[in-house]
Amino acid sequence: MYYINVILPIPLQKLFTYKITEAESSFLKPGMRVAVEFGKSKIFTALVFSIHKTAPVGYEAKDIHQILDETPVVNKIQLKHWEWIASYYMCSLGEVFRAALPSAFLLESETEIQLVAGFSNEKDLNDDEFLIFEALQHQSQLSIFKVIEILGKKSVFSVIKNLIEKGVIVVKEQIYEQYKPKLIKYIRLTEKWSSSEKLTELLELLSRAKKQRELILTFFQLQSLKKPIKVEQLKTQAQCSSAVIKALVDKEIFEFYFIQKDRINFAGKSSEIKQLTTFQEEAFLSIKKSYEQKQVTLLKGITSSGKTEIYAKLIKEKLEEGKQVLYLLPEIALTTQLIERLQLYFGAYLSVFHSKYSMNERVEVWSNVNENKKKAQLILGARSSLFLPFSNIGLIIVDEEHEPSFKQYDPAPRYHARDAAIVLANLHGSKVLLGSATPAVETYFNASQEKYGLVELNRRFGDVLLPEIELVDIKEKHRKKRMQGHFSDRLIEMIKDALDEKEQVILFQNRRGFAPVVECETCGVSPQCPQCDVSLTFHSYRKELRCHYCGYKQAMPYNCGACGSEKLNTKGFGTEQIELELQQLFPDSNVGRMDLDTTRGKYGYQKIIGQFEAQEIDILVGTQMLSKGLDFGNVSLVGIMNADTMLNFPDFRAHERSYQLMVQVAGRAGRTKKRGKVAIQTFNPYHQILQQVSTNSYEEMFKEQLDERWQYHYPPYYRIIKITLRHKDFNRVEEGANWLGKSFASIFKENILGPTTPAISKIRNYYIRHIIIKIPKKQHLPATKNAILKVKNSFQSVKEFRSIKFNIDVDNY
Repeated sequence: MYYINVILPIPLQKLFTYKITEAESSFLKPGMRVAVEFGKSKIFTALVFSIHKTAPVGYEAKDIHQILDETPVVNKIQLKHWEWIASYYMCSLGEVFRAALPSAFLLESETEIQLVAGFSNEKDLNDDEFLIFEALQHQSQLSIFKVIEILGKKSVFSVIKNLIEKGVIVVKEQIYEQYKPKLIKYIRLTEKWSSSEKLTELLELLSRAKKQRELILTFFQLQSLKKPIKVEQLKTQAQCSSAVIKALVDKEIFEFYFIQKDRINFAGKSSEIKQLTTFQEEAFLSIKKSYEQKQVTLLKGITSSGKTEIYAKLIKEKLEEGKQVLYLLPEIALTTQLIERLQLYFGAYLSVFHSKYSMNERVEVWSNVNENKKKAQLILGARSSLFLPFSNIGLIIVDEEHEPSFKQYDPAPRYHARDAAIVLANLHGSKVLLGSATPAVETYFNASQEKYGLVELNRRFGDVLLPEIELVDIKEKHRKKRMQGHFSDRLIEMIKDALDEKEQVILFQNRRGFAPVVECETCGVSPQCPQCDVSLTFHSYRKELRCHYCGYKQAMPYNCGACGSEKLNTKGFGTEQIELELQQLFPDSNVGRMDLDTTRGKYGYQKIIGQFEAQEIDILVGTQMLSKGLDFGNVSLVGIMNADTMLNFPDFRAHERSYQLMVQVAGRAGRTKKRGKVAIQTFNPYHQILQQVSTNSYEEMFKEQLDERWQYHYPPYYRIIKITLRHKDFNRVEEGANWLGKSFASIFKENILGPTTPAISKIRNYYIRHIIIKIPKKQHLPATKNAILKVKNSFQSVKEFRSIKFNIDVDNY
């Protein structure tokens, strides 16, 4: 007997064994997909992990349903990488499998029902059963979802069960292939008329049909280009309707045919990479030298120092060697701008992979990488592109490596793309380049300990000076009544100057919507989200209150729900409110907004960035999407509306993150010719982080943070594992958290924080509790993880706690 172990896309720790024939065992390879039955009726797509002859213990192995691939879709290096992610981030291989593969590859069964031929005893059926029987008279089969629609109720399984028992229907499990190739509709002459001698005869035949005759003449003109002719192209060229073409197809003069086309392709000229400046050239050579001894190198280059050009030169070398290159970015907004630059250099090699692309586009990129095609040799993408089936990576670039967006928080695997990229490069024997103007404390610490190579680039491209940073004390401005809305007189003056010079302005406020709190002036009550522990944010554009955690929304009330007073006032401000204030302050300027609300579509980012680059927008207001690596030549002023909200955040990284965010936002100013300006509005201009931002002293901030981290036992000196418990019953989650806290305290002693209630203690009706475990450098990590898993198993074997959702997040930063 032959068996296979498979990974199922479900959060269960172990692999499952299925039975196969000898012929199947010689055909199957690890990394191929098979359809298997799991449970009583569910069919899943599983991935072959290994093939062997050992029967499973404790259960009878089932046969597989069918083999779905002819060649593996996942390679051996990928499987090794998945195993590392599963063991390091303490999740199951099934969760990694589900996260890694585009969902079109994860076929799942949709139960279909069919009518039994020859059934005629309709009198035995009740109303619901008869409705289904009648529907099946008109359709050959129905899915469960259709049955729910027809009956208008959710619990339909009893009706289906009765129909099966009465012999009316049979159930058919069907697997759907979700990926649909893109087919382009072309047109050609049928064989009878295809020779050129037949042209005169054809024109005579159509002498009365003027439009059809013109269409034929246009077709022959297009045919001289020696290219297949698209239906759309012919329609446009001949300026005729579809009916004319259809008439010719009916007469069997024309016929349609389809050609499968890749959705992602490049049509354009490539250009040469720009000449590097002497400083860039020095950095480039230092990186290459560092790679002789170190696998990972950190390029710490100040904003606008031209890091991308150095990346481009390194990419070019690797592509010439025939190697694959992965270029990771934290934000989809960044890919929009970079695609254009990289397409100029490497158009024919470049593919893009991120969640705003359609499912079919992602499947195509996956297949191109798997087949090692030229057009997918350079992949530009967000964190999920790590999972593509690379076979010979030569270089991984992690740009803006300090960004929190590289960390996946939900669902599992809760991996950090930067760390996972370093492991992936190690498996391929390739190099990693981390780039940032403000590296993460852990990364810079590793570089200072000589674990990573370090190359610094301290000159801006074209020797433009770093922006001049001015701290505006709004406490003082409020006292002297020099504020207009949320703008100080100094900021208004600076915006006016920039607009008079025909320059553009970026304003940063890290909160979307109009106002985060709506408060009743009479009784002080503010509308809360019924499912989460947060107040609702007011969005003036749609006149509604919205929860940014669960998406709950309601219309803006006219009076207070508690006391009935009509005096409702807004507190705080978001990007929408700033946009409105700007339109009143500068009525002649075009104001744009870039936040989650305005970039929802696939081309949302492109539209706004394109308008700003074309200088159709004078002032752009945005959230942190704006802060990263975007390059606009005409921006001379950047304004940070309120720096204090970032600094006073209950997180050990708040100061580091604030410094990074402010320096990154400031770096958008004055990138080409003259020195830019930055205005930071704050109630506390003497805060040490703001002083460090204004003098651009990263080293000072780094040393201060290290001292604090050492004192309070945080990374990089200690590792952190965060455990989150969630349940709809407040008492149960409280009880479970206390039980767990005591169990961990008996093992890890003083290195436990919690159980604690987070700042937002309830989301989507689930109450939340956190426990943080700190692991010293000398403590054995695998042994610690085993201890945590043992406690987790004991916790879940207690009947009352079994329903509590238990999440483990390793390296929670």
